[in-house]
Amino acid sequence: MTSTLDARPGLLGSRSRRFAALAVICLAELLVVLDNTIVNVALPSIGVDLQTGVSGLQWVVDAYTLTFAGLLLACGNLGDRYGRRRVMVIGLVGVGVMSVAGASAETLGQVIAARAAMGVFAAAVFPATLALIINIFTDVRERALAIAAWTAMAGFAIAIGPMSGGWLLEHFTWHSVFWINVPVAAIAVVATLTLVPESKASAVGRLDPLGIGLSIAGITLLVWSIIEAPKHGWTSATTLGGIAAASTLLVGFVLWELRTPTPILNMALFRNRRFSLPALAIAIAYFSMFGFLFLITQYFQGVREYTPFEFGVASLPFAISVAVGAPIATLLAQRIGTTAVIVFGLLLTGLGLYLGGQVNVDSIYLTGVLPSMVSMALGLAIVQGPATESIMSSLPLDEAGAGSAVNDTTREIGGTLGVAVLGSIVASYYATTIAPVIDRVPDSFMNENEKGFARATVLSVLEIRQREIPALLEPQREQLITAMKTTVLHGSHTASLVATGAVLVCALVVAIFLPWAPADGDSVLLAWRNKD
Repeated sequence: MTSTLDARPGLLGSRSRRFAALAVICLAELLVVLDNTIVNVALPSIGVDLQTGVSGLQWVVDAYTLTFAGLLLACGNLGDRYGRRRVMVIGLVGVGVMSVAGASAETLGQVIAARAAMGVFAAAVFPATLALIINIFTDVRERALAIAAWTAMAGFAIAIGPMSGGWLLEHFTWHSVFWINVPVAAIAVVATLTLVPESKASAVGRLDPLGIGLSIAGITLLVWSIIEAPKHGWTSATTLGGIAAASTLLVGFVLWELRTPTPILNMALFRNRRFSLPALAIAIAYFSMFGFLFLITQYFQGVREYTPFEFGVASLPFAISVAVGAPIATLLAQRIGTTAVIVFGLLLTGLGLYLGGQVNVDSIYLTGVLPSMVSMALGLAIVQGPATESIMSSLPLDEAGAGSAVNDTTREIGGTLGVAVLGSIVASYYATTIAPVIDRVPDSFMNENEKGFARATVLSVLEIRQREIPALLEPQREQLITAMKTTVLHGSHTASLVATGAVLVCALVVAIFLPWAPADGDSVLLAWRNKD
């Protein structure tokens, strides 16, 4: 059984054409991942222009995450069935069109709706990118290099989001973070149709609408429950009820997939430790990375009081480390085995998280912050590349889209959980500790709405700093700002220990249960290919 591949003359026979197709696929990936991060920088501007509060702005980000995560598995299966390039092009066009809608929005509701729709179409793009790579690159070494490039681009896009968004906001309005997607999407569509071959499963059974429906409902409800948990409380009826309902739907999904002759996801794949354990490693890596980026955003903009562009420049070493580490780690795994590389990457990630938790108000960037970022980024890159290669090499070509979607879904759920859990730890400690301090601030200096914002986030330091006040009150303002910064860093220290613990436990599980011997040179992927 193999996937059908549109091998137009010279397209796949030429190494340069294969890597040209890879460059186009990485451009599509860049659009999706960057769009998921760049909008964060524009949130304050959107809030001022559309006169909305923190809760509404959170949904500008979360609406995208919710639809994106919920539809990844379904879209991966549809790509296997109807053509991965076709589904990816539809997604790229949709992202471009809905970006125009977002840029033209005049109300918060319109922005949120546009972002939700963008998440739907982005879910069509992302699984197809990795599935196409697997089908184009059948040589083991070339495939490892291509996956490394794909991995590096994902990490790079996440890291450069603040810098590119900051640059746009220094020169244009918040609408620019939507407009920038339009030409990129147009170029990606034309280049995809020109350079990327079509591929799809050679044989498909009946469509599995029940499986698709259960997967969408279960994953979407789970992600929603995680997103809303910090607001309602992790032990609230809303959170526990949502997680219970999601779990019921997902159990139903698994039971149905085991029963139906044409599942959208072959559950037997999870019996393969080279598939399931790397997926766990990726989920934990993204749990730590998204949590780390959440904490470092508060640090750079709230504690160090950087502008968005300065924040982006300061975080560049993170992007560079990911770009450098991913290719090296993926190729190294071909020589010494995936397990050793993943375990080392997780340990390095844990070190970065621990070092990040030791940062204080007076820490020097070069000696206190930079080592943490570099260690974290290298650890992520070292885990991500070999783990992704292991997952995709465990699949028959016919299931590349669904397997890619599993890989992507674990990232999204892990990342969402990281922000929610680590963010809740920081927010809870910060709000509890700083509230009495804020309450003592005179109403003449801060009204109740401003106090509420200050209790919610250390980013309010920027607004407090810019306020004109009598010179007599300047010492009190500095004391308040110092207290806010110190408090949020104490909360970050606790969160970093939780994340470090999760990573170390995962490293132990992988070390015990994932085979240490390098996989056979003829990978499972090639074995399936040679059966025909």
